[in-house]
Amino acid sequence: MNLRDVFKSGHWPTLLSAFVYFDVSFMVWVLIGALGVFIAQDFQLSATLKGVVVAVPILAGSLLRLPMGIAVDRFGPKRIGLLGIVLTVLPLLTGWLSARSLVGLVVVGLLLGIAGASFAVALPLASRWYPPRLQGVVMGIAGAGNSGTVIAAFFAPRLAERMGWHAVFGLALIPLASALAVYALLAKDSPTQPPARRLGEYLAVLRIADTWWFNLFYMVTFGGFVGLASFLPIFFHDQYGLSRVMAGNLTALCVLLGSFLRPVGGALADRFGGLRVLALLYAAVGFCMVGISFLPELPLTAILLFGGMSGLGMGNGSVFQLVPQRFRDEIGVVTGLVGAAGGFGGFLLPSLVGLLKDVTGSYGAGFFIFGLVGFGCMGLLLHVSRAWRQEWAAELEAVV
Repeated sequence: MNLRDVFKSGHWPTLLSAFVYFDVSFMVWVLIGALGVFIAQDFQLSATLKGVVVAVPILAGSLLRLPMGIAVDRFGPKRIGLLGIVLTVLPLLTGWLSARSLVGLVVVGLLLGIAGASFAVALPLASRWYPPRLQGVVMGIAGAGNSGTVIAAFFAPRLAERMGWHAVFGLALIPLASALAVYALLAKDSPTQPPARRLGEYLAVLRIADTWWFNLFYMVTFGGFVGLASFLPIFFHDQYGLSRVMAGNLTALCVLLGSFLRPVGGALADRFGGLRVLALLYAAVGFCMVGISFLPELPLTAILLFGGMSGLGMGNGSVFQLVPQRFRDEIGVVTGLVGAAGGFGGFLLPSLVGLLKDVTGSYGAGFFIFGLVGFGCMGLLLHVSRAWRQEWAAELEAVV
């Protein structure tokens, strides 16, 4: 990973602003998950409802990523990013000043999807400034904004212990205002921004099989990452009896590895090939999740989660090393679409783990199924990669 090339080849202030925008937005997006133990105790939620409540923002973010991606291709990421930051004020104000019922909390979760859709803005904003040989590391740096989960997991429980969980939403307005200032001053649309097209032309990518393969692969890597990031505080508290703050601390450590290893995954994909690296990462994730399904003692579970979250984080970087190779001109809409699939995976995982806990009495079943999915994706990727090498070998020549 040559950071000198990153500074020389593109526009580093835009890359920085993309990271900051995504980082703060991601922090806001997962606040309900970070506060999940507090919220669950206030509303006396079952395991199924715990999973659903923390997953609602993830689902809303996934649904909004596609229209945000289309808007980015049509109007440019600078404008759409500014609009997204301003609109993110709404769920924070609502969570701070109201949300005194479960219905009100669900409304906040739905509005938080605006922050989750930032993915479809930040990555195209950065990507279009850089050549294909640097896409892995650049998309990894911009995507490392999912480290906002670390901020939420570490600080939100501490603040909630002192001031109540509603106040945390109000305090989040401070970093959001800072992100708005950075983005407004530093972000700049690339001169290679493609001209606007008709809506039907944007949606034409839905007829391309490769789009759906990327959707599936990112549904597992990003869906696994954000789904676990949202649910781990509840898992650590319920399964191992950790305090609300300690559950947040351990979650932050798990998420930290996955977040900051995302650029490493992109760089490794640049160096050794995205297909090869991604297949190995799926195998590692499958192994770790199956190990966790036996619910061993906390130290071993933590080690396996460190490994699994690291694999998922690097997998996110590897997937988006490949996407710009295949969809250079449609990167905005494809980022939105693939990001939506990833968000949907993030909704399914905590919902499934919570539901199976109520049905089987154990969190192990959900982790076991997720492990099998990891191994399955490894097999599917090895299968489809043969066709990819033939159909778009020119784009992959430098990376396989």
